[in-house]
Amino acid sequence: MSEIEIALRTHDFFRLRTLGLLDTIEKEPDPQKVLGWRPGPERAHIAWQMMHIAITEELFASERLAPHKPGVYTDLWPRFRGGSTPDDNIPSIASIREVLGGSRARLAATFREIGEGRLEEIPAALAQRKLTVRDVLSLLPWHEAHHQGQSHITLNLYKNQGK
Repeated sequence: MSEIEIALRTHDFFRLRTLGLLDTIEKEPDPQKVLGWRPGPERAHIAWQMMHIAITEELFASERLAPHKPGVYTDLWPRFRGGSTPDDNIPSIASIREVLGGSRARLAATFREIGEGRLEEIPAALAQRKLTVRDVLSLLPWHEAHHQGQSHITLNLYKNQGK
């Protein structure tokens, strides 16, 4: 099995946990309220965290690793990319699942197109950060786990309000 395929299996392992958290939220009496709850003023809600995971992958699948590939979810980029301010337009669980699935498929296709021979290459969009394609294979699952963890603690805080 290639290094890319091994890394993509790791990505899939983390994604199962992210989707599992969405499954848990879906069982709540008001899932939309849970998705939009903020642990403090101007803090990110769970929906933003989840969409940020997806849009980050979309950005890497296109402009950062394959600038010749147009983005699919470009209308969502300004709302959910790093540095954006979470708004109060809360996407549904179905929308979050759709963007997570679509961006992951595009990311996997991009890595497969790049191939094993280019893992040490530093794409132009990542030159300032000195990140190779191999680095990105490790960075993105860490990024997902980071934001899934933030989502998980936000859910716990939501459930324990006023206790």
